[in-house]
Amino acid sequence: MTIVPLKFFSTNQPGILVRADGAQMAMGDSKTCQTKRRIVFTTFGSLGDLYPYIALAREMQERGHEAIIATSRHYRQKIESRGIGFHAIRPDGPDIDADSDMMRRIMDRRKGGEYIIRELLMPVLAESYEDLLTAAEGADLLVSHVLTFTARLVAESKGLPWASTFLQPLGFFSACDPPVLPQLPFLSKLRFLGAPFHRALFGVARRSCRSWSEPWHDLRARVGLPPTSENPLFEGQHSPRLVLALFSEQFARKQPDWPAQTIVSGFPFPVEREAAKISPDLDRFLKAGTAPVVFTLGSSGVVDAGWFFEQSAAAVELLGRRAVLIGKGACQGSLPDGVVAFDYAPFSELFPRAAAIVHAGGVGTTALAMRAGRPMLVMPCAHDHFDNAARVTRLGIARTISRRRYNPTHVAAELRHLLNTSRYSQRASRIGKQVQQENGVHAACNALEELLPPQPSPSAPALPTMCPPA
Repeated sequence: MTIVPLKFFSTNQPGILVRADGAQMAMGDSKTCQTKRRIVFTTFGSLGDLYPYIALAREMQERGHEAIIATSRHYRQKIESRGIGFHAIRPDGPDIDADSDMMRRIMDRRKGGEYIIRELLMPVLAESYEDLLTAAEGADLLVSHVLTFTARLVAESKGLPWASTFLQPLGFFSACDPPVLPQLPFLSKLRFLGAPFHRALFGVARRSCRSWSEPWHDLRARVGLPPTSENPLFEGQHSPRLVLALFSEQFARKQPDWPAQTIVSGFPFPVEREAAKISPDLDRFLKAGTAPVVFTLGSSGVVDAGWFFEQSAAAVELLGRRAVLIGKGACQGSLPDGVVAFDYAPFSELFPRAAAIVHAGGVGTTALAMRAGRPMLVMPCAHDHFDNAARVTRLGIARTISRRRYNPTHVAAELRHLLNTSRYSQRASRIGKQVQQENGVHAACNALEELLPPQPSPSAPALPTMCPPA
């Protein structure tokens, strides 16, 4: 943040400061001119777990604060290139480009979650704690991610206010709005059994993985914190002051069994001026014909991506539709006429120009497809994918296809139904307009600022000695 000394300002109206470049700032406006606070965001996972916190960090910096993102070291360049502070937190993975075997284990439908928690995170919990303790030096606020289990320990050790965040509804394990678990995808058909059944079911799930969190309780004792019966994988990860649900109310509404301090902010989309542009080659293709079907596995679904794109290209050839394949593995082999492939394209620019979007169900891709107002075909792979797929299917803006049935014949049939049944596109367009009206980044940062310790109130208004530029 650049500090502009007072001598570069003049006053021409009572209570108004006019900067040399013409920008006006109200005296005493705490959002515009205030003591800089240090906010540390923590996250772990794929790019879908990183970009929302980059958006929040950028907004907090524009409000005059100092933002730090504490995460795996291989994200350093992506964070620092955006002018955001970075601090490395162990473990170092997952690095999708460097360790494909690790990604296969992470994306295993049945055991992926257990592998992440028991083999990646818990063995280095003490190292993560030490790293985050250093990153939080001088911090005024700590923000946790669903997988940064040491954030609560550091906040309690240092007496810091902290906020917990969820990028997807699955993390709440609500019996009133039961999620679909990747190990038990058939649960989507049992919603009619209601809250008592799902409360008992999730109770069994909690007991079955109680041992996963034993290293957390051991570390808690070692750092001198009092014991707790709360499980950090479930109720123990909720901040007592603020829980941010970083998704749209169109996706999931606050439930009676969520923490009372939960705020549903909306999806934290980055500001438009930061969005990348579509390449000239892709732009020419889009302008040359009808809107294509877009196929992608998002930022984490890279296991067997070549297989996915091969089946997808064959499906649109059966349909006689144009298509765009996006992702690593998309450019391998020959493609039918009317099908193009790119390693990367900005979804925020591409999705509004698509006829439909086929993806794995990651929450970031789902959010962008919802905002674009386009119908979806979702092939869930692991983790929250199954629950996200079920939610957009219940909304009437998507259809779901299993990985087992993902072949050209079935994909073509699903897309034909999706594209030829007008209610999908009409419903998607209506929901897209509602999502576009939300400002998740602004709402989330407003809530975070409310947690910041109060600043001294001067007895009388005075000219500030320095202010950040508008």
